[in-house]
Amino acid sequence: MRNLISLIILLILKQLAFSQDTLPKISVNNISNKILISWTNPFTSLTTINIQRSFDSTKNFSTIGSVLDVKNKKNGFVDAQTSASKMFYRVFISFEGGTYMFSDSYRPVIETTGFLPDVKNSNQTVVNTWFVPSKRIYTGRDNNVIISLAEAMEKKYVVKFFEETGTLLFELKKIAEPWIILDKVNFVHAGMFNFQIYEDGNLIESYKLYIPKEGKPVPGSSEQGKQNSK
Repeated sequence: MRNLISLIILLILKQLAFSQDTLPKISVNNISNKILISWTNPFTSLTTINIQRSFDSTKNFSTIGSVLDVKNKKNGFVDAQTSASKMFYRVFISFEGGTYMFSDSYRPVIETTGFLPDVKNSNQTVVNTWFVPSKRIYTGRDNNVIISLAEAMEKKYVVKFFEETGTLLFELKKIAEPWIILDKVNFVHAGMFNFQIYEDGNLIESYKLYIPKEGKPVPGSSEQGKQNSK
């Protein structure tokens, strides 16, 4: 059944009048009250494409599914939830070696030139319980830790890192640059860590950070990327 639905979606993508954006951009269209998230894939080393949605354009995204074959040149995902037209969508994509990125978030655009089959009760995708990293603190290509705080020069940020047990590892009290790279040796070992980000004294994010072992990608996790963020 999954393969049949995937084939139907691929056939629809070939027939629609509008074109699909190229990853990491995506097209999000409301077709007959179903939301089609679609894209053209220019990459050859993808390992995961997770589709996420939220009522907010910048936070509280949760993973609702993943495509079955990430290698397809054109691909898509259908969300038939009744409130879907009011949501924002984005995709999380990861590559061989553990690197990853997020698309921007998009609200559905009404499209009247196509038709989608009823997939509400079909099992078109497998929800992938993959660890979805924070957009503020994450690991880079070499597994060093990147802190990305765009307003670091205007606001006061404090970042605390913890072991999974809750033991404080270290704290950064004066972050004056919007982009900082921390050598992974500061974390002593590979694995999962917790962190907290404070902005002008207020906690704006409490989440997890994963540092892979050398040569290993980010593994599956029971987390679905839900964050406590501002």
